Amino acid sequence: MFLTLSLSLMGASAWADPPAAAARPSGPTASSEGVVNINAATQDELERLPGIGPARAEAIVRLRERVRRFGHVEDLVRVRGIGRASMRRLRPFVSLEGPTTLEARPSREALRSGL
Repeated sequence: MFLTLSLSLMGASAWADPPAAAARPSGPTASSEGVVNINAATQDELERLPGIGPARAEAIVRLRERVRRFGHVEDLVRVRGIGRASMRRLRPFVSLEGPTTLEARPSREALRSGL
């Protein structure tokens, strides 16, 4: 009885779906900034990623040549200098398939909002 009374007092709006904005993740997404396909990117394209300079980009290319193809984005931690903190920064900008769409290194504001 208590349940039916409380349901009638709350009304139907309490059972409605949450707003779409609340369900969306915040921070940079593939659509807002772009992504780099680590299985097909050139060294120059890899250098667009935050925290990746010429040496790390070259190391990523060498590892990719050795393993043939990355199966998981987390495989990048096998590159010296890329750890968990770097992966948190990189993950929104990395893909395993599709074209590379990241045109430039993401802004500091985009990186802050994604962390």
